[in-house]
Amino acid sequence: MPNRLVDREPEIDADELISGLVPPPLFDSVRFATYQPDPAEPTQAAARAALVAFVEGFAEPSRTGLFRRRQRPTGPAGVYLDGGFGVGKTHLLASTWHAAPGPKAYATFVELTHLAGALGFGQLVERLSGMRLLAIDEFELDDPGDTVLVSTLLARLDEAGVRLAATSNTLPDRLGEERFAAEDFLREIQTMAARFTAIRVDGPDYRHRGLPAPPPSRSLDEVVRAASRPLATLDSFGELLDHLARLHPSRYGALVDGVSQVCLTGVRPAENQNVALRLVVLADRLYDRQIPLVTSGEPLDQLFSSEMLEGGYRKKYRRAISRLIALARLGETG
Repeated sequence: MPNRLVDREPEIDADELISGLVPPPLFDSVRFATYQPDPAEPTQAAARAALVAFVEGFAEPSRTGLFRRRQRPTGPAGVYLDGGFGVGKTHLLASTWHAAPGPKAYATFVELTHLAGALGFGQLVERLSGMRLLAIDEFELDDPGDTVLVSTLLARLDEAGVRLAATSNTLPDRLGEERFAAEDFLREIQTMAARFTAIRVDGPDYRHRGLPAPPPSRSLDEVVRAASRPLATLDSFGELLDHLARLHPSRYGALVDGVSQVCLTGVRPAENQNVALRLVVLADRLYDRQIPLVTSGEPLDQLFSSEMLEGGYRKKYRRAISRLIALARLGETG
């Protein structure tokens, strides 16, 4: 009988959640030396140089009696990589993390907000305050609650002397634009912006391109045959959605760890925002691990309604579609 994701009930304690704050497997081996700047885009080489200097500028901890005191850096506590998709921001962020002295943590913005829910805000602050660097990928503010949570978290970490590095497709002082009631939280957004020095990374901007066309959906028999691959899983899409609703999103990575290929039958559009956002998290965890995807049912570019693709979470949904389609292409060749 094929393995099923819905039969998995991963349990992760607080120590495992914190120790798991590392770059995804896709970026295990990246380093500053492996980043190849485009000669036609001088900001790329300049960004790499700025991040090398940022890492070299880490203040060394000193000791006073029995207590270690971290010297605070001068200027903003963090750097912020701004640029379009596909210009290597995540490569540079992961390289920064690999080069920086520990202890250190790396998380996507969404993972960070989920950790606050899984651990509790106080414990998250306590755990991260011991880090010398927190790297945050895909920094985006989608609702006022996240705005206040992250603003407060960064203020606490700044007080503890934690250095920050982040990436986004939006400048820090413009985070939250076109998002719900973002104008009500302008002060929090501006406070966060003051904690960063923005570093521009230019290059071909893929934001204005249409979504990629997905490969054709497979027949039920084809999906079942694909699930015969060792360590592959086979699930009904509806049952998987129900299972995801019962799991905290912080456990989605563990849910797919060790899986060679995910096979899903009966794919259909997300019925509401809660379901859609769970699919975004699952797509990110699958993409981090480069797990091929084989599906039957509706095409993957139909997962989110036109209203969702035009709403406040549109960047998340478009990224999820692009990533799932890339994994479906892997499923064609796997």
